[in-house]
Amino acid sequence: MAKRALITGITGQDGSYLAEFLLARGYTVFGMVRRSSTETIQRIEAIKDQLTLLQGDLLDQASLVKVIEEAQPDEIYNLAAQSFVPTSWSQPVLTGQFTGLGVSRLLEAVRQVAPSAKFYQASSSEMFGKVREVPQTELTPFHPRSPYAVAKVYGHHITVNYRESYGLFAASGILFNHESPRRGLEFVTRKITDGVARIKLGLADELCLGNLDSQRDWGFAGDYVEAMWLMLQQETAGEYVIATGVTHSIRDFLDLAFGHVDLAWEEYVKQDRRYMRPAEVDQLIGDSSKAKRDLGWQPRVDFPSLVTMMVDADLARLGG
Repeated sequence: MAKRALITGITGQDGSYLAEFLLARGYTVFGMVRRSSTETIQRIEAIKDQLTLLQGDLLDQASLVKVIEEAQPDEIYNLAAQSFVPTSWSQPVLTGQFTGLGVSRLLEAVRQVAPSAKFYQASSSEMFGKVREVPQTELTPFHPRSPYAVAKVYGHHITVNYRESYGLFAASGILFNHESPRRGLEFVTRKITDGVARIKLGLADELCLGNLDSQRDWGFAGDYVEAMWLMLQQETAGEYVIATGVTHSIRDFLDLAFGHVDLAWEEYVKQDRRYMRPAEVDQLIGDSSKAKRDLGWQPRVDFPSLVTMMVDADLARLGG
């Protein structure tokens, strides 16, 4: 019989790739969506006929119970969150409700309705924040530097707590930055590739960014959803850092993105203090040797391929 999976945040970047991944493996896939005044399903448009979408909200406990009762899932992937770090500064309480307490509500619904289901929590490298060691592992202490990261730390620890207190199979993936052509336009990587395409096509003449020196460990979202699935195929639940182990700066990203269309980024990029974070995270680089050893997981798409894939997709989208 086909396995049943429930994905919260199915309309997001990771949710859409994970849905495709699970469908390809014969799963029956349910997605939880919030009722909103705007339809935001473009990322799953191509597969929506193969999905069952259920209305639920991480702010509403009763709706989560109802969704789980309807889906009867074998696996639950909690990818829903307020995930844009700058917004977490302007909406810190809402971010805490969705990204932190939302995990508690969902775990409590799982405990009540489907205690034998396997649960995946999307943790984040942002939890490391002001890093205590380089590279970061599953044992590196957290020092979150944004309301988003603080909420993610809560979600991470409550997942461990439910596993240890109630015996739930509850795993966490500490995913480092992962990008794709489906990344939201507000995120810096997509802002760059969209900006490059617009400048190349004559639709814009400059690109305004914040800190060009911050460094990240960037991978491809399509690779990272496989790691999520692998975590739920194990005998026991645990935490896993998912990363490429290679770090690059925003300047490196600009070099590749503009270079791909034969432009020099220095002629078009302007720094703007509005895009600086109140507390910056400087260098995130993950050590995913545990995932490689225990899950057999490896990233496939390297950094240059990721950047050119995103630029090409934005050129195509904008008519280049």
